[in-house]
Amino acid sequence: MSQSSRPSPTGRRIPLLPGLVLLAIVAAVTVGAWLQFGERQALDTVYTAGRADSDRVDVDASVQRVDAAGREMVLRIQVRPRGALAEAGGISPVEDLTLQTSTATRGDLTFKAHQRISTLDVPVALTGGSITDYPFDAYEAPVEFGAVLGGDKVPVRVQLSNNDVLFTASVDTATAKDGTALLDIGLARSNSVLVFACFMMVAMWALAVSVLIGGWFLVTRRKGLTWPALGWMAATLFALAAFRNAAPGTPPIGCLLDYLAFLWAETIVAFCLITVVIIGIRAEPRRPSAPPTDPEPARDPVGQP
Repeated sequence: MSQSSRPSPTGRRIPLLPGLVLLAIVAAVTVGAWLQFGERQALDTVYTAGRADSDRVDVDASVQRVDAAGREMVLRIQVRPRGALAEAGGISPVEDLTLQTSTATRGDLTFKAHQRISTLDVPVALTGGSITDYPFDAYEAPVEFGAVLGGDKVPVRVQLSNNDVLFTASVDTATAKDGTALLDIGLARSNSVLVFACFMMVAMWALAVSVLIGGWFLVTRRKGLTWPALGWMAATLFALAAFRNAAPGTPPIGCLLDYLAFLWAETIVAFCLITVVIIGIRAEPRRPSAPPTDPEPARDPVGQP
């Protein structure tokens, strides 16, 4: 059997490559779909607290926005009296209604009798945590809802949901003896924010190491001023800043993301760029100066001896 007819080892491995690539793509898509499904389930979760009496006040609350820098959460609240406490199908109360809230909010809410109740956005102060821990920061927001109708305490039932895709909410509920609904809301960055922030840190370090390796090659080989490489390093220096500003939630400078990756990456890239320029100038070949030319001897005029 001739040597040319033997199957080469390389030929046996080539068919495996498309299968491995396809398997990696399927695995990545599966993991992404699973993560997205988990976040969608978390957003669709509704937490209930309070009493389900026939004569009660329903409070539908949803987290609209979490401002970690301002340490504030915005709740959108829809109040609906039920049973004998309501008229016109729950659109307005039969008497003046006061929705008592906790000290974390800015004050109680009052609704006049026989008037339509509209949706309100209520700011709630956050406790605990610090945005400098981004993307691993977490916060708490204890919220209470009680109702007084015509001077009498009435039971409340609260249904809370989360509409802020940048945060996940975990809620512990309880009900007081007087019908007040108690909710202890915990807020943390969503899985998508954590994954993207960790990817940003890995990418920043990868770019910094790439520039470091490229600079080491240029310096040790004494390549001089290689302008395409210098342009790539300078572009990386400014691209890192724009990449960092794309972090979801717009964290301020000085957060954990900066100290773990961004500031170090910027320092490494700037150091490599300056070093390559300085060493490159010294490694540039000097152009030899032109030798002095001897003046031509003077010639006598034509016809003159």
